Amino acid sequence: MYRALVNRDSSFEGIFFVGVRTTGIFCRPTCSAKKPARANVDFFPTPSEALHGGYRPCLRCNPMDPDKRPPKLIEKLRAEVERAPGGRLTDKELAALSIDPSTARRQFKRHYGMTFQAYHRARRMGLALREVRRGRRVDEAKNGSGFESASGFREAFTKIFGDPPTAAKDRACMFAERIDTPLGAMLAVADDEGLRLLEFADRRATERELSILRKRLRTNIVPGEHLHLDSIRAQLADYFSGKKLKFDIPIAPVGSDFQMRTWKILRSIPIGETRSYSWMAKKLGDEAARRAVGRANGTNMICIVIPCHRVIRADGTLCGYGGGLWRKKWLLDHERKWKKSAA
Repeated sequence: MYRALVNRDSSFEGIFFVGVRTTGIFCRPTCSAKKPARANVDFFPTPSEALHGGYRPCLRCNPMDPDKRPPKLIEKLRAEVERAPGGRLTDKELAALSIDPSTARRQFKRHYGMTFQAYHRARRMGLALREVRRGRRVDEAKNGSGFESASGFREAFTKIFGDPPTAAKDRACMFAERIDTPLGAMLAVADDEGLRLLEFADRRATERELSILRKRLRTNIVPGEHLHLDSIRAQLADYFSGKKLKFDIPIAPVGSDFQMRTWKILRSIPIGETRSYSWMAKKLGDEAARRAVGRANGTNMICIVIPCHRVIRADGTLCGYGGGLWRKKWLLDHERKWKKSAA
């Protein structure tokens, strides 16, 4: 997507939209504006998600109006929103601007497929979540978001994240970031305790694991930046390039005592080597616990760093891996090549 943005590839029109962190604006992939650095962009599938991400539409490429210029009334309404994006425009205030509220609703809905109130609400929520990404607590962000009640903010928040932000009053959020790798996109989640999750984004279990984290830690997961996310991004780059395969990032996995013991043993398997489930069961002091070990490996939420890919069958053949056997084989081959070259 970034290559398409740099090349202004028109074949990607309507496929994605790009938010520029330094300006707070989102654009079409063919926008003629100067291209930002990769580290300063976020990608979104729809204009609505870009709005909820805290970005406003670019006035140069008009990402919400790819085919034609919007009616003057809609341009006026959007301009009024940007004068105070965190506020509210009541029907009385619209009438004072010589705008008929029913006409505004009808034209906005016809042109964008969303009501004017929904558009303004998306801008308010986006700005509130942008403050969360910058380190403010969710309840603090709500106070400056233009929502008149906590219930209104909670309802809007729930539509985006699935769970209401009730625990945010007592606990800091977990922060999530998408990281591109040679094996596909990964999702990383971290808080001040350490890395909580690192999974391939296309893994079916990822959504369930996010729900487990939210419930067990009684907190929320929001898109954002964190020191541990910066660390895992850099260390993954070193890992995949072969520069350095050992991870030293703090981790904070969530699991039972048995799972924790199993994952600790996984981390003891040397880079470039493999072990069997039977070996792990013996290390745990119960040779009959092979299946339990397999289940614990399958519930590992921090892949690669907790290297469950280094466990194979006793006969040397590959066995199940949540990210897919093709990824498991790639990781093992990559580590063996590194070990051989290091020797």
